[in-house]
Amino acid sequence: MLLTRHTLPKTIPDIAALDDLLCRPTQALIDDLDKVEGDIMILGVAGKMGPTLAGLAKAAAPERRVIGVARFTDASVKHWLQARGIETINCDLLDEAAIDALPKAPNIVFMAGRKFGAEGDLSLTWAMNAHVPALVAQAFASSRIVAFSTGCVYPFVAVEGAGSTEEMAPNPPGEYAQSCVGRERMFEYFSRKFGTPGRLFRLNYAIDMRYGVLHDIATKVLAGAPIDVSLGHVNFIWQGDASAQALRCLAHCTAPTSPINVSGHEILAVRDLAQEFGARFGRAPVLTGKEEPTAWLTDTSQAVKLFGMPVVDTEQLIAWTADWVSRAMPSLGKPTKYEVRDGRY
Repeated sequence: MLLTRHTLPKTIPDIAALDDLLCRPTQALIDDLDKVEGDIMILGVAGKMGPTLAGLAKAAAPERRVIGVARFTDASVKHWLQARGIETINCDLLDEAAIDALPKAPNIVFMAGRKFGAEGDLSLTWAMNAHVPALVAQAFASSRIVAFSTGCVYPFVAVEGAGSTEEMAPNPPGEYAQSCVGRERMFEYFSRKFGTPGRLFRLNYAIDMRYGVLHDIATKVLAGAPIDVSLGHVNFIWQGDASAQALRCLAHCTAPTSPINVSGHEILAVRDLAQEFGARFGRAPVLTGKEEPTAWLTDTSQAVKLFGMPVVDTEQLIAWTADWVSRAMPSLGKPTKYEVRDGRY
């Protein structure tokens, strides 16, 4: 069954249903993948978004080879992918020879990177976020490369505006975000050198029931934990919509590569979101701090023009999240740290 606004479930009962929903394609995704030929390889497939993005690619293009590449320190991820017809290759992307030995797939989605714990070993953060992209960009100079980045490459902008546009120069706080600028610059440099078509996929806050800004806020409201509203405004997008837009970018690459902002089109107040969850849970949220006039926010007008509006809207995401959290369903235990303003993760 294709994904449309009319086929969305009222609730997501369990992880299996969640995975199936995240892997359900839209007709627009199928049509865009029909415009590009060849196998699809996903580098760094074992992260938070990678498995279901790979599953979505296979569901949208079942006749294609979809190849997932990672170290696979968790063997269950490999088994999950293989059960869905996705080929897997064990590879340490810090190993240049191992990258060179990979199949030269014409379509690359680069998802490797390091965020959580980035401050614990900054040299490794820079190696993963800047050195590995340089290796990949050279090894796949003849492919299309959609490279996952982050809206955190931008400086803070006024919450009263529309958010950062792709024309705004990156100038972020903190070494993690600076290393993400390094990742973009490596792909940009080698794209210009070799004429490699691509996109720099600047994603802000994908929402999965097991993690994300809404999960963080809802969990704190339910537990009566304080919620700091200093970084008081966010935008976010359903992970399935984000994955679909990443794959659709393969049909909308530019040479040289260029950025595209991906998130929800709305700028939402953390205070309002907390109060909405409070109303659903029957308890008042504990709010601390005072909203700052700036935040990390992106203008997604370009993505909306290319892809249309996300299938899953904010109201649906809030309802799903409230139901999931209220039933004490599983969490990945990885807070987004959306409230951090100094760039230290």
